[in-house]
Amino acid sequence: MTVAPCPVLQDALLQRYVGQGASYTDCFVASVSAPVALPQFISAFYGSSVFGAERWILSLATRRRISADAIAALAAGDSTIFAVWHVEARLPEQILLKDKGGYTASWLGVAHDGTGTRVMLGSAIISQRGRLPLAVRSIIPLHRAYSKTLLRSAVKQLE
Repeated sequence: MTVAPCPVLQDALLQRYVGQGASYTDCFVASVSAPVALPQFISAFYGSSVFGAERWILSLATRRRISADAIAALAAGDSTIFAVWHVEARLPEQILLKDKGGYTASWLGVAHDGTGTRVMLGSAIISQRGRLPLAVRSIIPLHRAYSKTLLRSAVKQLE
């Protein structure tokens, strides 16, 4: 399986942050041989073993357990809040979540190509002053590596 950079699609909800107050945006894509609906991708992504470590840290930080039920509610569209994020926008094949402080956004999308599905993960780091602090810029390579690992883990679950 290959995880590769993807262009942020013209109709992607993440597009609102490209060049408009975001100091950094990215997008990664991987292929799954079967049809995958957005709720399946959300469940696989946030339920993956790799994201499990982040869920544990977020549970400690928020003093609230992030349960499988919370993931299922987000996937089904029954909840607009998940851990430290709220759903900023949702369409049948994509979802955009923004952290409660307004500094980051995460985007998940699926695109069907006839033989399978492209699953996509994008993010934005939103600068309030037009430029990211050096400390934030210095961790972007780590963020990119982690994003690719998260996407691989979700794809493994989907296959």
